[in-house]
Amino acid sequence: MNLKKLFFLIFSLLIIIGGVLGFNIYSRIYTANTTKEGYLYIPTNSNFNEVKSLVRPFLKRVKPFIWVAKKKKYPNAVKPGKYLISKGMNNNQLVNLLRSGKQTFVKLTFNNQDSFKQLAGRVAQQIEADSISLLNAFNDDVFLKENGFNKNNAISMYIPNTYEFYWDTSAKEFRNRMLKEYHKFWNISRIKKAKELGLTKNEVITLASIVQKETAIVSERPMVAKLYLNRLRDKWPLQADPTIIFALKEKLGSAIIIKRVLTKDLEINSPYNTYKNIGLPPGPIAMPDISSIDAVLNPANHQYYYMCASINTIGKHEFAKTLSQHNRNATKYQSWLNKQGVNR
Repeated sequence: MNLKKLFFLIFSLLIIIGGVLGFNIYSRIYTANTTKEGYLYIPTNSNFNEVKSLVRPFLKRVKPFIWVAKKKKYPNAVKPGKYLISKGMNNNQLVNLLRSGKQTFVKLTFNNQDSFKQLAGRVAQQIEADSISLLNAFNDDVFLKENGFNKNNAISMYIPNTYEFYWDTSAKEFRNRMLKEYHKFWNISRIKKAKELGLTKNEVITLASIVQKETAIVSERPMVAKLYLNRLRDKWPLQADPTIIFALKEKLGSAIIIKRVLTKDLEINSPYNTYKNIGLPPGPIAMPDISSIDAVLNPANHQYYYMCASINTIGKHEFAKTLSQHNRNATKYQSWLNKQGVNR
């Protein structure tokens, strides 16, 4: 074999080897490697080894992902969060996504929770922060004092709605965002309406919480709100059964189920007893939703002072202007309860 043929053979082999190596590298980087679509959750302070375990169920081959990740220095740039993995992504796309920290937002939703414990549990199901850290953040004395809240009215800061959050949001970050949303909710129009009613923001939400508990029918809430506003205006006791239920649960435990408020219950010694005390209780008895808050700010126009649960339309109320009218409605309702065998 002459020198020219030998050179040609070596050159050809180098081209083949280079092509194979190049194709191998290209395949590692650009060949589709994810086998399914889904969300990848990377907890705060995770390292690359932990990410490898978390991402493994999405991958056809793990080693090429590791190789690309190291070439792109991802092991030193792990970012927590919720990431949407699409089927058919190559390793370059996947590593770029994880390196970028471009998370998918969580549509975090909570409705009218009865307590911080319930709120913490609901939120902890949707973001990384656990319920204990959330409870601690909610009840932080320094935060409450700095922002004009106390333990009785702190729940009024949380307006039920759907919000966008990053999954790795901490408990304090969630709480601080809710404060911003609270201030956003209380716009110029709502503040003006509250002042016209002679109520503070917290008083509006306290009354809204009673309205919320009094009726589940949204269309009836402006009627109920106006009734209580009439009583507040004329310095009558609110005589709201939901506040008695709240006081009983504070005394006997939140697990107790109360279907009927008895006459003896009205004697309970509590600042939440609106049969004994004139005016609003110290704070909300639950977390009202926006429809209840706006019902207080936009009440119906009437002069009713009394209401009683209706036996004709379950969930609604019979309204009355005089005590005699109300007593007739109440007698019908009590008789109906007795027939149903509802004792407590």
